[in-house]
Amino acid sequence: MTAADPRIAEAFARLPEYLGNHVLLSVSALALGITISLPLGIIAARNARLRWPLLAAASLVQTIPGLALLALFYPLLLGISSLTAEYFNAPFSAFGFLPSLLALTLYSMLPVLRNTITGLNGIDPAVLEAAQGAGMTPAQSRNMVELPLAMPVIMAGIRTAAVWVIGTATLSTPVGQTSLGNYIFTGLQTQNWVFVLFGCLAAAALALVIDQLLALIESGVRVRNRLRAVAGAAGILAVAVAAIVPNQTRGAHTGYVVGAKTFTEQFILAALIRQRLEAAGETAIRRDGLGSTIAFDALANDEIDVYVDYSGTIWSNQMLRKDVKPRGEILEEMRRWLAGKHGITLLGSLGFENAYAFAMRRDRAAALNIRTVEDLALHARSLSVAGDFEFFARPEWPAVRDAYGLQFREQRQMQSTFMYEAAAAGEADVITAFSSDGRIAQYDLIVLKDPKNALPPYDAILLLAPKRAKDTKLIGALSPLIGAIDAETMRAANLRSDRTIDQETPATAARWLGRQIGKR
Repeated sequence: MTAADPRIAEAFARLPEYLGNHVLLSVSALALGITISLPLGIIAARNARLRWPLLAAASLVQTIPGLALLALFYPLLLGISSLTAEYFNAPFSAFGFLPSLLALTLYSMLPVLRNTITGLNGIDPAVLEAAQGAGMTPAQSRNMVELPLAMPVIMAGIRTAAVWVIGTATLSTPVGQTSLGNYIFTGLQTQNWVFVLFGCLAAAALALVIDQLLALIESGVRVRNRLRAVAGAAGILAVAVAAIVPNQTRGAHTGYVVGAKTFTEQFILAALIRQRLEAAGETAIRRDGLGSTIAFDALANDEIDVYVDYSGTIWSNQMLRKDVKPRGEILEEMRRWLAGKHGITLLGSLGFENAYAFAMRRDRAAALNIRTVEDLALHARSLSVAGDFEFFARPEWPAVRDAYGLQFREQRQMQSTFMYEAAAAGEADVITAFSSDGRIAQYDLIVLKDPKNALPPYDAILLLAPKRAKDTKLIGALSPLIGAIDAETMRAANLRSDRTIDQETPATAARWLGRQIGKR
């Protein structure tokens, strides 16, 4: 990695957008959390019956993993949006900012709430008696005596909440909110460790700066130095303005939104779609790293305009079908179902399949004489299998397991990048690979044949949102992609982005893929 590394240049180029959105989300969530928690803490400090339920509820939120909490808010808000649209003709966006804001607000509440209660209850009773003896009303005592004395403890809670919120905000990428987490999610999937490191350092630096500015406010409050407290507040305002304003003054995006799921191939295809739209004179932005279900729901609800999905995913996860039909019949039935139930247009297949498939290291498979999943079933009890985060929860797994009677010695889930590396290192005997993934060749793996066709076809299909069904500009720009990418070319594009030496970014790999399509 050198100073001329293109990944560093691209990381800095994305920083204004990612940092601006991250700061906007974090500041909004922290402000809302303080607005809710501070009054509740003041009330609960004098009301023992209310204190325990509030602290228990806030503590319970902290036990929920951040990514799960963020993801849970999306379907909840989507349902509420449908109701407001039906009864009040007032739908709202359940994608991106709003679910992230609400989840992070809940995350920020515990330290503020707890420290407010602790600070107020820790005041010497003699001070309260003196205030009462001076003729102060309860409100005057609270505002003029108790809160100023408790403020250092409260500020310590706010500092903790700020660090938590800024760190957890990096997990908002899968629900469509741009943040510094975009670096991390993209980098992990594409083995772009420059992006991962850049995102971690940027989030850590932001948290440290905000924490120190809040410490300045806390110090000013503690020693009653108004200038110091004002300087800290002004510093936070300056950071927020410097990060948010340049990003927001670009204006609201009025072009196309291209979605992508959480792995390399999706990043490349999203970049390719964006490049084609921009070549046609249109503007487009990408929403990378979306969860599979969130991406589909976002498309169906016009939150994104276009993305690539896979026929097997729609067939199994959305249509809840377990039968396997010929490829042509599946695509035609799927086309009718998507249009009739969701208003989604299936523009066509890109020409390659990215199917789930069991893969093994070539020498290990040869030693055990395993060529098919049927052969694998004879040895499975002594082997370990690793899958991505989705596979073992998808309908395809019980289908293929029951069809072949698969019972493995150990079953593990891991991020797909590490799954391939685990197979290469012998840490996992079998993995659930993706058939178009360039890492199959990179790590000298072989894909086991599926003679019973237990896994459905996984054609890469281009889907358009309901509002884009008759968008001639979009259709005209993307129609040349239909049938234009074969599996070998897609594997090569994936490998160009996945390899760790002289690594290309997904956007660079997409430009290469576009040139290959142009040669046809």
